Amino acid sequence: MSDFIYLASQSPRRSQLLDQLGVSHQLLLAGPDEDAESLEDVRGGEPPARYVARVTDLKLDAAVQRWKRQGLAAAPVLCADTTVCLGRTILGKPVDAADAVRILQRLSGQSHRVLTAVAVQKGAKRVSAVSESWVRFAPMTTAQIKAYVDSGEPMGKAGAYGVQGRAAAHIEQIRGSYSGIMGLPLFETAALLRALGVRC
Repeated sequence: MSDFIYLASQSPRRSQLLDQLGVSHQLLLAGPDEDAESLEDVRGGEPPARYVARVTDLKLDAAVQRWKRQGLAAAPVLCADTTVCLGRTILGKPVDAADAVRILQRLSGQSHRVLTAVAVQKGAKRVSAVSESWVRFAPMTTAQIKAYVDSGEPMGKAGAYGVQGRAAAHIEQIRGSYSGIMGLPLFETAALLRALGVRC
């Protein structure tokens, strides 16, 4: 049984969710010499579920190499990636405030999917899963969207919102995994970790 894992993610929410599971973890973050953002590039016509699984695998490949380079103690390495999609259109992280407004205007009054892929590797063994959830936004006025974007919360988040933050005031309905929408589906994550001998 493993006493801890490595979390290869800058997301404080993923760290908090692992704490919720009672899983001790150490961050394994990309260095300044790694172009982590380029791993999230979208290929034309790629289905969202395939995209999020592929990106997560690439992130885990990079994290395992990082672990090897640093000569760290043996332990499972976990990566995750979340994408928001409207139909087959992937709505990534906004590049600026205007882009965040554009994304939120598309989500206003609509239901969309949130896909979070999780992958864990221990030694040569890798296990993975994809969680799918649905979120429906109430219609939002231009003023409401601007106020939300001005809060700064949409930046750095797929789909330009965080379900655990101020956006909750505009979310009518959720189906699926709340923790998955946050960025780490706890049911799937716990099953993967237990399969690799991690207590949770």
